[in-house]
Amino acid sequence: MNYTHSLQSKQPNVGTTIFAVMTGLANQHGAVNLAQGFPNFDVDPAYISLVDKHSREGKNQYAPMPGLPVLREKIAAKIEELYGAKYHPMNEVLITAGATQAIYAALSAIVFPGDEVIVIEPAYDCYEPGIKLNGGVPVRTQLTKDFKVNWEDVKQKISFKTRAIMINTPHNPTGSVLLKEDMIALEKLVRDTNIIIISDEVYEHLIFDGEQHQSVCRYPALADRSIVMYSFGKTYHVTGWRLGYCVAPESIMKEIVKCHQFQTYCIHTPSQYATADYLDHKEKYLGLNNFFQQKRDYFLSLIKQTAFKPLPCKGTYFQLLSYAHLTDEGDRDFAHRLTIDYKIASIPISVFYHDFRDDKILRFCFAKTNETLEKGVEGLIKFKL
Repeated sequence: MNYTHSLQSKQPNVGTTIFAVMTGLANQHGAVNLAQGFPNFDVDPAYISLVDKHSREGKNQYAPMPGLPVLREKIAAKIEELYGAKYHPMNEVLITAGATQAIYAALSAIVFPGDEVIVIEPAYDCYEPGIKLNGGVPVRTQLTKDFKVNWEDVKQKISFKTRAIMINTPHNPTGSVLLKEDMIALEKLVRDTNIIIISDEVYEHLIFDGEQHQSVCRYPALADRSIVMYSFGKTYHVTGWRLGYCVAPESIMKEIVKCHQFQTYCIHTPSQYATADYLDHKEKYLGLNNFFQQKRDYFLSLIKQTAFKPLPCKGTYFQLLSYAHLTDEGDRDFAHRLTIDYKIASIPISVFYHDFRDDKILRFCFAKTNETLEKGVEGLIKFKL
């Protein structure tokens, strides 16, 4: 077709996500892809069999718009058991197309033109587009050099326009976690305000070194004003299934559901039935901390053979490596060069900052088989030479 239309962009500064860019570059040059955050080991065959079972039983039509009741009931029971918070399964739990859609539905529900949303950088790349598409204004604060939240700076950013504060723990991309004192500080900041907390907790079961996940659900004063996102994709190694959920007080959830129903309506039915069954096997998610800590530790043992400097990682399946002592090259250029010349793909951390702050740090995903990690680190070893 020759006809073209002049269309003003709602996201003029948004291009192809860095994850697609680096994965494409890895595929083009035959590099080991430690950039995009997905596991490359097998999914539990029992979980896949459950999807097949329910599909063959004819459970292939629309699920209820907010999700299967049985799945929402088990989610509510799981959260109460882990964190002590009680959510009504029918009124306060929503099944979503991954956590990203849950975040967008939440922002669609609560953000009005001119509202400010505080974002803590480095921040996952879906946060700001969702704010802006709903007419909101991102107000940014940045983690300290050791990846702690500067709560005094957050306090200074709060205004009468502040609609929400977005937090993420365990944190992507840094692997840091919020501690009890962080949650207490946040609780004090929002007391006597109408500020809503959007808490991205998709890596809730990937937390290491004996740390306890500090969900906002543990703190009643926070839970009463929070929308919390989780991901079965991250928990069960099925990121391609796009299966997540969120919880929130009924007064907030009813508005999220209104937006959700016109974004995706409902989620893949057989997967919901399968997940409801699979949740009975608690060891599958309670054992993830040890499983991924072993992955982290193995990756770190390999990194000792390189000139790169690992930074502390307390959660997620991402390990940051600093190369500031090796070269002054910008992280995006350096990540490209490592992919093309040394056959290992990573994510430059500067892309998680609005001003592309460059601390010469790259993010590597260690949710891979040992063979993949070994092959990837070969490139980093060669760089030393």
